[in-house]
Amino acid sequence: MVLASVHNREIEKRTKSKETITEEEVLDILRKEVKKRKEAIEIYGGAGRSDLKDKEVDELEVLVSYLPPELDEAEVEKVVKSVISSGVREFGKVMKEVMKQLAGRAEARRVGELVKKNLTG
Repeated sequence: MVLASVHNREIEKRTKSKETITEEEVLDILRKEVKKRKEAIEIYGGAGRSDLKDKEVDELEVLVSYLPPELDEAEVEKVVKSVISSGVREFGKVMKEVMKQLAGRAEARRVGELVKKNLTG
């Protein structure tokens, strides 16, 4: 499934320009596939379909092994604080800058929680 997604992105990019797909784009595809698996695990778990849930868990483990390790909470909070200390005070702008700096090494939901905590605290 991942190979098909990468291949489709390559075709899409070739039709728009003559450029090839970058490593960052491949990682982005992997992150999207991981997100799909996590959502499916929740749905199948809630529906009592442990057979399908187990399949998704196995696929998730394989996909995660190809991604760079996520940063721990302290490292993410350090980046959040540095962005806020640079004078940015709006949630959206802070999120944009932090996510740009982290380059997919942390989940947006977790980053959002830390941004809220640091902006209000």
